[in-house]
Amino acid sequence: MIPSTDDIETFGIEIGSDEAGQRIDKLLADALEDVSRSQLQDWIRDGHVLVNGAAVKPNYKVAVSDEVVVRPPDPAPTELVPENIPLDVVYEDGDVIVVNKPRGMVVHPAVGHPSGTLVNALMYHCKDLSGINGEIRPGIVHRIDKDTSGLLMAAKNDVAHTSLAAQLKEHSVTRRYVAVVHGVLEHDQGTVDAPIGRDPQDRKLFTVTDKGARHAVTHFVVTERFPEFTVLELLLETGRTHQIRVHMKFIGHPLVGDPVYGRSKGRAMEVPGQALHAAVLGFTHPRTGERLTFEAPLPSEMQSFIEQLRLM
Repeated sequence: MIPSTDDIETFGIEIGSDEAGQRIDKLLADALEDVSRSQLQDWIRDGHVLVNGAAVKPNYKVAVSDEVVVRPPDPAPTELVPENIPLDVVYEDGDVIVVNKPRGMVVHPAVGHPSGTLVNALMYHCKDLSGINGEIRPGIVHRIDKDTSGLLMAAKNDVAHTSLAAQLKEHSVTRRYVAVVHGVLEHDQGTVDAPIGRDPQDRKLFTVTDKGARHAVTHFVVTERFPEFTVLELLLETGRTHQIRVHMKFIGHPLVGDPVYGRSKGRAMEVPGQALHAAVLGFTHPRTGERLTFEAPLPSEMQSFIEQLRLM
């Protein structure tokens, strides 16, 4: 399997014995629910799918050890329009805007989500955004998942974007999250240092793996314990896709309400969406050099869930 359409990016697949002999268009269509087989055939014909570095036809039958690289096309630029979507703006000046993104909002347009995104809202609100990430992702320096709420910064010009991106690369941006996880963690604090890559068994998912993985580090501190749940504060040292969700599952304490990496047990008590909130964001202002730190309170449904646990 391969990523959900709100999270598609360039990725590679090495064909195993289970996939060998299948048509490449069918293989990808079975894996990617939101994209039709005919659309995938267009991707293949247009060179967005390569096998061993070469273009193939939609009826190509994959073989063991084939290296398939998929580069989904961006939505057509004409689809990206400003939309009058309310934003919770935490900070704004001529260079940077910080917003408290609600759960359920996709950050930028992608296949299956051409509109209603944070980018559409920012284009209406800001008018000017940096162009480094192209027409589909203007201003976007980093992302948080659709079902994660909280703080996210965007750049209004290329100078600001370059500075913020460099800070992310050197790990000087502070990103603290609050999460509720299943189970009771014994240690008051700890670090998960485990590489993350595509799950070879299900490429819709990410997992801790040594194959094709990237370095990933998450620090955590326990803030509250309950009989079946734990509230954590987490600090990201790196920023891999689904990092907190994958690392928490890896240590046996998946996020409450996570539809992909979570558990079904106790779902009646869970919040709508995963219990993960980007609560603190800190960075050095790209123009003034001042260190800025912002906080966003927990969304009401997550706060209510924690309060329910305290009453039990």
